[in-house]
Parts: sequence; structure tokens; C-alpha cells
Amino acid sequence: MARIAGVDLPKKKRIEYGLTYIYGIGLHSSRLILEATGVNPDKRVHELSEEEAAKLAIEIRETHMVEGDLRKKVAMDIKALMDIGAYRGLRHRRGLPCRGQKTKTNARTRKGKRKTVGAA
Repeated sequence: MARIAGVDLPKKKRIEYGLTYIYGIGLHSSRLILEATGVNPDKRVHELSEEEAAKLAIEIRETHMVEGDLRKKVAMDIKALMDIGAYRGLRHRRGLPCRGQKTKTNARTRKGKRKTVGAA
């Protein structure tokens, strides 16, 4: 099992899709990384040699912000929005959607379980 950027990649998947299990790497980034390192995207994760895994790890470390650092940056960006009093920051603080969705009938994921008002 390959462990890259602190994440265990699934053994049976192609490396192209296995890299997307790392937070901050999508399919496009995965393909760019494989192209830069010269690793065949059709290889399965368990077929990777130690040197190929090392090349991938070095490429990811040098060119992409992933996992803990990225999560920290996103959290700090949201905190900055809250601190300056931006509209998006207020929506984050109140636990409401901040990308313009309506909230009268939807947004249950963001708002949480229904709180019944006025039930006798």
C-alpha cells in the first residue's frame, strides 16, 4: 500500500484515481503530477515501485498544497471573512449557505435538523 502525503491510497485503483484520495488533489491535478513524474497513469497503486512512489511524493510536496496545510489555509480564509464582517463570513458564522442558495425550503444540510416553532 502506497502512503503519500500521509494518506493510504487504495491498492486496487489506478494511480490516476488513487491520488485523488489526497485532500487537495483532483483528477486534473493528478494527471499533471503523473505527467511531470513520468509515471504511467494506467498502473495500479500496488504495482508502484518505491522510487515511483518517492517521485510522486516529492512532486506533490513541491508543487501542491495538500492535506493539513490546505485545510488550515481554508479554515484561516473563512476565519478572515468572519473577522472582517464580510457577508460570506456572516453566513458562515450563522451556519447558512453562503453562495446565494435560497433557504426558505431547502438548505437542510447547512441549517441542520428542523426546529419546529409554535407547535402546541
